[in-house]
Amino acid sequence: MLDIHWLNTFVTLARLQHFGQTATELHMTQPNVSLHLKNLEQATRVKLVERSPFRLTQAGERLLQSAERALNELQLCQADLNALGQFSQGKLAIAASDIISRLLLIQPFQRFKQAFPGIDLTLFNTTSDQAAELVKGGKADLGFVMAQKRSEPLFYTELQQVTWCALGQGLTRWQARARAGESDPLDEPTLILLGHDTRTRALIDPSLPLLALPSCRIMEVGSVDAQLDWAEAGFGVAIVPDFSLHPRLKLTAPVTELHDFPGTSLGYVVRQNQVLSRAIKQLLHWVEEEIQRPHPYLDPAPETRKESGEGE
Repeated sequence: MLDIHWLNTFVTLARLQHFGQTATELHMTQPNVSLHLKNLEQATRVKLVERSPFRLTQAGERLLQSAERALNELQLCQADLNALGQFSQGKLAIAASDIISRLLLIQPFQRFKQAFPGIDLTLFNTTSDQAAELVKGGKADLGFVMAQKRSEPLFYTELQQVTWCALGQGLTRWQARARAGESDPLDEPTLILLGHDTRTRALIDPSLPLLALPSCRIMEVGSVDAQLDWAEAGFGVAIVPDFSLHPRLKLTAPVTELHDFPGTSLGYVVRQNQVLSRAIKQLLHWVEEEIQRPHPYLDPAPETRKESGEGE
């Protein structure tokens, strides 16, 4: 019988390809890492690792496939057992982008800690794509994502529809100038967008021509927070999801709803057939309450705050 601790050490060693780093990550001594590998090789009666340079043998590659599946299945099983037992102690791992976690999860997390003090909340700040992968691999129990495609082995539940908004000075002025066939080299339109490796860009890039702007500069930043900061500072117009315009931010730049842009959705993913604990269900309920709060920046009018000196 192969010891589960030996297998975990072997999988970690195969990923890091370094005995010292493996010992550090697993909070072990390096001799114990070597001992686990030795015990595993004795139990399987085959050599699993070549040390100089480090590489897995053919037998090691084969064992790695089964070991990863076995460890992952045990992790998923433990999560379901915790849920069935309505656990009040342990860990709950959540994956979400930084803007979702900061604007929609802080207050629900505070209420969660008061109601379930024995459960340690772990938050992975990441992209929607990575959040889905963390849930799929069992490293996160719940992932909050945008524009998730319905596909196995994940189950997606929509929490709200998302529309797009333009934040910043200049949009109305640039559009009027474009309609008049005019240009101003000292006031070239600048759009503040996320990078091309995000779901957001894949969603909005096809719709950018609907802004009816002349050729414009693109300023790429690494987060929605950065988009808001640069737009508020007057460096251009940020195209952002409506939920990012939270009253907590006290934004002052003009906001324009982009009704012609196709909407998307914000929701959460869990594994197919995953058992949801009472704690997770309660957290989701609080998140839904947070989402349903009135939004002061948006109203039925196409433009909620006119730009200074325009449209008067």
